[in-house]
Amino acid sequence: MAAAVRGIRSCKGFISSTRRCSHSVALKPQYDAIIIGGGHNGLIASAYLQKGGLKTAVLERRHVLGGAAVSEEIIPGFHFSRASYLLSLLRPHICQDLELTKHGLKVYMRDPHSFTPILEEGVGGRPPRSLLLGADLAKSQEEIGKFSEKDAKVYPDFLTHLERLACAIHPLLDAPPVDIPGVTQGSLRKRISALRSLKPLVKSGLKLGKNIPDLYELITAPVMKVLNRWFESEPLRATLATDSVIGANTSPNNPGSGYVLLHHVMGELEKEKGAWGYVEGGMGGVSQSIARSARSLGADIFTEREVEQVLIGQDGSARGVVLKDGTEVSSKVVLSNATPYITFKQLTPQDALPEAFITAVDQIDYSSPVTKINVALDRLPNFLAAPNTRDGKPGPHHQCSIHLNCESVEVLEDAYREGQLGRPSSRPMLEMTIPSVLDPTLAPRGCHVVSIFTQFTPYLLEGRRAWTNEDRERFAETVFDWIERYAPGFKKSIVGKDILAPPDLEKVFGLTGGNIFHGSMSLDQLYLARPLPSIADYRSPVKGLYLCGSGSHPGGGVMGAAGWNAALTVLSDFKRR
Repeated sequence: MAAAVRGIRSCKGFISSTRRCSHSVALKPQYDAIIIGGGHNGLIASAYLQKGGLKTAVLERRHVLGGAAVSEEIIPGFHFSRASYLLSLLRPHICQDLELTKHGLKVYMRDPHSFTPILEEGVGGRPPRSLLLGADLAKSQEEIGKFSEKDAKVYPDFLTHLERLACAIHPLLDAPPVDIPGVTQGSLRKRISALRSLKPLVKSGLKLGKNIPDLYELITAPVMKVLNRWFESEPLRATLATDSVIGANTSPNNPGSGYVLLHHVMGELEKEKGAWGYVEGGMGGVSQSIARSARSLGADIFTEREVEQVLIGQDGSARGVVLKDGTEVSSKVVLSNATPYITFKQLTPQDALPEAFITAVDQIDYSSPVTKINVALDRLPNFLAAPNTRDGKPGPHHQCSIHLNCESVEVLEDAYREGQLGRPSSRPMLEMTIPSVLDPTLAPRGCHVVSIFTQFTPYLLEGRRAWTNEDRERFAETVFDWIERYAPGFKKSIVGKDILAPPDLEKVFGLTGGNIFHGSMSLDQLYLARPLPSIADYRSPVKGLYLCGSGSHPGGGVMGAAGWNAALTVLSDFKRR
């Protein structure tokens, strides 16, 4: 098999053989609701709108559904979660409502879930040290104890503390932000009605109780201020700190990084708090299950139907869309699953928007430090810190998020500082996953797919220069050289690769700036201010035009919540008509 796979090296470029989404339903000239973009939030919104009685169509520009949650065979025989690569923050009530398991969603749970090997010489013939964390607290404490007995002792208390804060935030994820205009303006009856929007906030406050100051500190402080209070050892602090910067152009020592850490521990899979898993067939599996559910409810879903512009009626409201091929489709409302920038700067006629609003849209932060590299291998990586067994079977550490160049927070800081100077980090922070160790559908037998999430890389090199193919290859070589130091033989096992720098993430997936969250998850772009204070309720300045993507509350990563909340907002507005 290895020899056969080796032959793939001669292929020029990459082949995408992902099956196109085709079905017999024809695009109708009129719908109640049109959704621009077939990402997971758009698909979820379509399902709930259909359940609410609105005939809905989803129009996706690419050949494959899912937005960033897609599976693509970009190298023959190897199926990749090309952008998004782990599942956790899909809201449990959405899974139940849409019967996603019935519609094909299968998730492989990971335990253990985190592996941080140390780049050092082994002592006394033993391999280098490593840190392996999982659901078994006793085993995790034993691992941490190799570096600090004190840290091992307090680790369970730290997890309980974080879980308490995360659980208190959940009510805010599953509801639109507080309706400030409704509470402060209009008739008394309308104000009283709007008071209901305070319920999730009150519920969160009651759950937090005396821990409100702790939450305030965590979401506003540098995460290291909090971690240093709890722990003294590396690589534990660095491993935990990676969750505070993953996908974010920030450092663990920057204010607000604590929220990103909390954001990544809010997840839940199979009723297990903080768990993350691999979707069978790649992340496209979750998108396809949502699409099947939406279709079963009556939604029409189309691929390769790129929207050119939102149609505006004489009364100034959204009246449908016109496609790239000139086809016009009318509707009572339009929901955009695109980023706010694309929605309001490219899809909406500029004369339909207030000038001050357009200026505000220009100020939304989409900076991204991420380059995603997908790699096909003809063998399992062999880490010095956890050598493979003779039978070649995957070890527990292979199913984890593998943190490389995470020996200390200072290593992360150096990578961040270098990225801010406009050049790719020479020792980048790497999060590596090998989903094929649990999911045999992704690669030929004995072979593996690897996802490498790298930071920090700028959108423009040196602040002014676009990426070239040579730049991409040079950075990928840097990444592979570092992996080689942890797992010798890695470079020789490479069959093919797919390199997506920030501009590529923007071009392929429509992620403005390459930002995986549809806009930075900074404190000035959350909750009442996501993406802007004037449109935090999913409604836009154009009547009948709504946002339903991750650029709106509660943001990227909280899978499906924006689509769910936007759909409820639209259905509520329809009831008032």
